Amino acid sequence: AVRAASVRVHGVATAGTRGAAAAGAAAATVVFLIARRDPHVTPRSATGSSRARRSRVQREVDAETLEVGGRPRTGARRTLLDTIKQIPAYLRLLGGLLTDRRVAGMDKLLVAGAIAYIVMPVDIVPDFIPFVGQVDDIYLLVLALQRLISHAGPRVLHDHWSGTMADLSPSALRNVLLAAAFFLPPRIRRRLRVIGRS
Repeated sequence: AVRAASVRVHGVATAGTRGAAAAGAAAATVVFLIARRDPHVTPRSATGSSRARRSRVQREVDAETLEVGGRPRTGARRTLLDTIKQIPAYLRLLGGLLTDRRVAGMDKLLVAGAIAYIVMPVDIVPDFIPFVGQVDDIYLLVLALQRLISHAGPRVLHDHWSGTMADLSPSALRNVLLAAAFFLPPRIRRRLRVIGRS
């Protein structure tokens, strides 16, 4: 299963950048492994409740992305542009969490995988694609932050965050996630959800 996941991520990279694509795939696989081994995550085959929960989330995202003519709202792009500008601050946050004793070892591996995915120029959506190349990074980043807040607690993240506390609130993170959904096809969103939290 791990090999298959790595092959799928590697397959979306461009042929001319195989070396960078392999590194990006490795980073994505690390996050995928953490999600699969995390005891807080219910295996997909364990119960129907996890499938129902994912279906509900998917319906919610799809409902939010429906617009007249299929065009995303201007506010969604503005939200993402503001978040993209803060990527350096988010990376400093993740770097601080790597050395924080209050963060569990498995969560630190998740943090390391998220950092690797964000900084790699070639991943599921290569970073050289203007705007959209950063949207998948933001989508995965928010998924990781939501899990870290759930596991380590918001206070731990706030101690390493240089921005406003409102930026890490559940509603703010949810708004960024939904904004990113406007610009990512369902297939890519599904892959990133598997990588980010299984």
